[in-house]
Amino acid sequence: MKNHYLFDSESLSQAIIEKKHRLENDPSARKNIMDYLPGMERIDSDVCGDVMEQVSRFDYARYTERDVREALLSENCSIDDFMALLSPAAEPYLEAMCWKAQAITGRYFGNTVYLFTPLYIANYCENYCVYCGFNCYNQIRRVKLTMAQIQHEMEIIAGQNIEEILLLTGESHVQSSITYIGEACKLARKYFRMVGLEVYPVNTDDYRFLHECGADYVTVFQETYDTVQYEALHLCGHKRVWPYRFDAQERALRGGMRGVGFSALLGLSDFRKDALAGALHVYYLQRKYPHAEMSLSCPRLRPIVNNSRINPQDVHERQLCQILCAYRIFLPFVGITVSSREKASFRNGIVKIAATKVSASVSTGVGDHESKYTGKNSEQAQGDEQFEINDSRSMAEMRRDIAREGLQPVLNDYLYV
Repeated sequence: MKNHYLFDSESLSQAIIEKKHRLENDPSARKNIMDYLPGMERIDSDVCGDVMEQVSRFDYARYTERDVREALLSENCSIDDFMALLSPAAEPYLEAMCWKAQAITGRYFGNTVYLFTPLYIANYCENYCVYCGFNCYNQIRRVKLTMAQIQHEMEIIAGQNIEEILLLTGESHVQSSITYIGEACKLARKYFRMVGLEVYPVNTDDYRFLHECGADYVTVFQETYDTVQYEALHLCGHKRVWPYRFDAQERALRGGMRGVGFSALLGLSDFRKDALAGALHVYYLQRKYPHAEMSLSCPRLRPIVNNSRINPQDVHERQLCQILCAYRIFLPFVGITVSSREKASFRNGIVKIAATKVSASVSTGVGDHESKYTGKNSEQAQGDEQFEINDSRSMAEMRRDIAREGLQPVLNDYLYV
């Protein structure tokens, strides 16, 4: 299958260059991020209001070491305790936070670590998100795998004894239609016990259809909960509509999905407020849908192809560890995923403390699992990666390293009856 650029020319046409320039430099050329587009479902929910009200009152500079000590001694971590644990005042207490988080993780998850692999099946995108390698103005190799090619990728992945897969696409309703994603889910169900999705947000009926096709859970990155920064970073496309994206997990649950995942991309805005908002998003939905399985992740911004416009706000490993420990103390039952954006040494350490799930045999490109993980020359069409990864360990290497840490790698713990 031929590789394509979204704009198939040596250089962008003058009209496209002018449109890109207007979007970047003229705010009036952009749609209001709160205005829904035709066909977008609105739901009646108070979750967004509850989350944003708490975020608006979060002044992390006011917390003291006394607040942090009281939070660590509390048997039930309140929202205010959680805010204290996210504050700079908690940084000297990181070791104490680690010990408490480790005890909670052991109590509710034992010494297990769950493993999965992502599979990108297309990288076409209709959004202009300036920090993402898939954005529609970035000239990269664009590929949409056929069902035969998807099946080939799945055979390679399943051959590594992987039982959970996460299917990902760029956010293009045209190239990656709901029907296309649904057919990929049906194929995945033949090879894997658990099927997750990380695709563009859709309406409740579409989530119901994807669940019927075999999807178990949906993960949606809000990217940043800071609406001002969100407006500056998402210049066009469906993704620009902030509230529609915020409500995606609730629509997925209404559509029958068993689980939902949440994340902010740390480094796009004030990471402490984004970390707070992501956890509260889970907290309020968990109270509303107590039957659902919910998970959090804390990815940090990574380099992408052809990018020079993003200047990430620094989030260092100690700060990331602080956030993950605070998550565990505040939300004891929630799964926490740490992706291959982080280096192996950090992931080896954090799974002993707070994280419960990690990816292995990772590629953020399209169609390259055979060449990347078997060493064979693949005839598959291959598309460029969404971002650079830091940990390229195979499933076998990951299982070995987890076992060396005294933990039990788990491939699946869900039985269909």
